[in-house]
Amino acid sequence: MVLGSEPLSELTQLSPLQILGVDAGYGEKTVLHDVTFTVSEPSIYVVLGPNGAGKTTLLRTIAGILRPSKGSVNFGGTNVYNSKEARRRLSYLSHLNALPEEMTVREALEFYASIEGGDVDRALETLDLQKLEGRKMSTLSQGQKKRVSVGKVFLRERDLYLLDEPTSNLDPAMARDVRDLLLRLSRSKIVLYSSHNLYEAKEIGKYLVLIKDGTLQLFDRMENIRPKEYRVGIRATGDLSSLKDVEMSNGYYVFHVAGQEEVGAIVKRLVQGGVTVTEVKELDNPLEDFFTR
Repeated sequence: MVLGSEPLSELTQLSPLQILGVDAGYGEKTVLHDVTFTVSEPSIYVVLGPNGAGKTTLLRTIAGILRPSKGSVNFGGTNVYNSKEARRRLSYLSHLNALPEEMTVREALEFYASIEGGDVDRALETLDLQKLEGRKMSTLSQGQKKRVSVGKVFLRERDLYLLDEPTSNLDPAMARDVRDLLLRLSRSKIVLYSSHNLYEAKEIGKYLVLIKDGTLQLFDRMENIRPKEYRVGIRATGDLSSLKDVEMSNGYYVFHVAGQEEVGAIVKRLVQGGVTVTEVKELDNPLEDFFTR
């Protein structure tokens, strides 16, 4: 598969995305409440929160699909809802595939390209869809439909990507390839990306946008988010159970440490003692804490 093998063009100047005091929702129901943050650095911003927290509503509002009842969303200094030019510079992927079932894969992509422009062959190649291009959407698995849905996002290059659960229903290999593509995009683009996979979020996200009960609970760099406790699991030849403060869990010898900086010292000590360390694994994801509070 070729996933973005050609270098993407660099933006001469990245336009800021500003969400300013936004209330938004559906009919009489307000979902988002006074949400404010600014994004100006090319990177992946992972949008997390429990079911019903307002993640999808946030992305739809930024995309200009929903009009805020209060506040505004500006991209490059222009109100997104009122500006076709601002919306032309962004791409939105719904968590719903929303593809014409009676069309073939190629026909569906050509349909979207006729509306928004773009290169169908580029999208087919990017998501490894060439072998599926002649098949009707109705005959595809949910994972294959997801690949087509993601493919339409990449018909042409944008400045801002809003992706609602882009790896859901994808097999592990394809999900990894999509993550690699997003990481590459984020060198010069803004990518807002919602996910329920906390380990995926921590792996690729540089920033966390935490939404709970329709409010912004946290906006911070991922590296600043630490777990309540830090446990590292080590697999090794030999019996380590006699060591002080070590417990066994799921095949790992578990060490409780103050932080990552202590892990190297533990491994060094074990190796110097003649132990062969075969695996070192971080056992706690700090993002889990936000779902247990």
